[in-house]
Amino acid sequence: MESALVPTTQTAAAAGAGNGRRAVLELHVAEMRQLFNAMDPAPFRERDLDPNAEAYIVAWGRELPAGVPLGLTVHLGREPATPEKTALLRDAVHEYFGQRALATRRQLRQLFRVGRISLVIGLAFVGGAIMLGELVAGLIKNESYGSIIRESFVIGGWVALWRPLEIFLYDWWPIRAEAKLLDRLSEMDVRVVGASTSATETP
Repeated sequence: MESALVPTTQTAAAAGAGNGRRAVLELHVAEMRQLFNAMDPAPFRERDLDPNAEAYIVAWGRELPAGVPLGLTVHLGREPATPEKTALLRDAVHEYFGQRALATRRQLRQLFRVGRISLVIGLAFVGGAIMLGELVAGLIKNESYGSIIRESFVIGGWVALWRPLEIFLYDWWPIRAEAKLLDRLSEMDVRVVGASTSATETP
């Protein structure tokens, strides 16, 4: 699949987003079927996108500011463009990225669930480590050694909170940003330009 991004279109759209302009990705393929996963037996409207096409579209979307509307124009080298093909591709693209957005949000909910469980376990472990450290330190006559053991237990307890803190401070927001990007891709305008026709607008 040959694909090409038009830098001037992207730059103009990003600068003029407030004026209703959008960023448009232009893909060049010989036939529309090249945009779909050949291993997926589902009908075109329900078929997954080709992994290379998907990765290219998602990577392109990540480079753009969040407020810029997105668009996709597909140029067919060997086929004419028809309203039916445009509608089919539009529905397939919207459905595919919409389902991916839902799956990403499920992943985020699962991450928060793991974070909450990890937090409860970590806090319980911290409490147990502190009590055990105090108990062991009390059995040691040497005050210096007792203090070292007590602090060691406390440090070990706080280390148990590393995973929930990582989840709630760092891990969740990239997944949320990915879901928002996929939402935008699931709503982008889709156009098809045929081998010997002018642009066919989305109905």
